[in-house]
Amino acid sequence: MARWIKFLGTAGARFVMIRQIRSSAGVWYNLDGVQILLDPGPGTLVRCATSRPRLDPGKLDAIILTHKHIDHSSDVNVMIEAMTDGGFKKRGKVFAPQDALEDDPVIFRYVREFPEDVVPLKVRDEYFLAENLSFTTPVQHQHPVQTLGIRFQLPGLSIAHIVDTAYFPELVAAYQGADVVILHVVRFKGEDDVEKGILHLNVNDARRLIGEIKPRLAILTHFGMTMIRAKPWEIAEQLSNELGVKVLAANDGTTVDLEKW
Repeated sequence: MARWIKFLGTAGARFVMIRQIRSSAGVWYNLDGVQILLDPGPGTLVRCATSRPRLDPGKLDAIILTHKHIDHSSDVNVMIEAMTDGGFKKRGKVFAPQDALEDDPVIFRYVREFPEDVVPLKVRDEYFLAENLSFTTPVQHQHPVQTLGIRFQLPGLSIAHIVDTAYFPELVAAYQGADVVILHVVRFKGEDDVEKGILHLNVNDARRLIGEIKPRLAILTHFGMTMIRAKPWEIAEQLSNELGVKVLAANDGTTVDLEKW
């Protein structure tokens, strides 16, 4: 069975999203034939339609929302409609943090009738997508809204998707042992970011996480302006050389064949 990840978009932070310097669409996982869409931000439906080969939302098995910020959630309702053929086929599951469903909800109530289930995510819980495929939410991230990273587990492979957060030591333990680590690296430098209320990873944070988790493969994505100006592909190459871990910088449309890693 196929195992791959397609980055429909790699934009992070509001200015890259607003100006569409990079696409702000979500990330599509194919894990042993189970189709999962993570964080459908602005333009996700269009990117699915224009992808080569085309990605059919009607074949999605699950949509996962890690948090409700607009660059992660703006297309969630239209993607639920697309997954369920406009609500005429009751299929698929939707997972989202509680505050995305109740406190200033981003998923419309009428749309919640369309999937097979809408599941509120809780920290340190496990959710099954198929007999041999599950994901956990191992730690609450440090971000202005309820934010949960995702750790997929399937036979012979563990994938950690570390979404928006400030760095804190518990991240290492939460994602230790992952074979593939995807990191949202919004900032190039981040001196005093936490004190300023900027709760995102920077390159030094990524260096620490990759160095301590020691995955087989690390993928950088979700870039803000300072990262784009710093040329993420060069940063990835530098980190690879420093850490002895293969590090890639995703581009819009990048597909990573996990069977090669």
